[in-house]
Amino acid sequence: MHACFTYRWPVDGLLRRFKFHQDLAAGRLLSELMTERCAGLPRPQALVPVSLHRQRLRQRGYDQALELARPLGRALQLPCLPLLRRVRATAPQSELDAAERQRNLRDAFVVQGAVPAHVALVDDVMTTGATLHAAAKALRRAGVQRVDAWVCARVP
Repeated sequence: MHACFTYRWPVDGLLRRFKFHQDLAAGRLLSELMTERCAGLPRPQALVPVSLHRQRLRQRGYDQALELARPLGRALQLPCLPLLRRVRATAPQSELDAAERQRNLRDAFVVQGAVPAHVALVDDVMTTGATLHAAAKALRRAGVQRVDAWVCARVP
């Protein structure tokens, strides 16, 4: 798992504006900053954004992980493959403790399409790692051999 930043000022404010206030310019800036931090990492065959459930996507209007992954992939010349689909509407992870987060995401993801052997999951924030773990588990069940995770920020 590679976190580009620690979830503190000024990155925390940018992430909140991006995720909860439709500030797509903040998302573009965060993606550019991630590009600088991820350029030297082992190269996966593709980037896979951690998807939102369609209900949350309708509420927000965009998928923040996809908005980070697309420009990151273009800059690093890696395909961005939306292989994950969240099939269960889950409670917001930010409202749950660590054990509840694990239960909340059980069987929440399915994989659609052919998978490469090595991918990097892309997400905005990692707190306990429950979301990344559930997504990686689904990808490994589908045949991915190596799953890395690239997140914009990790909560200390």
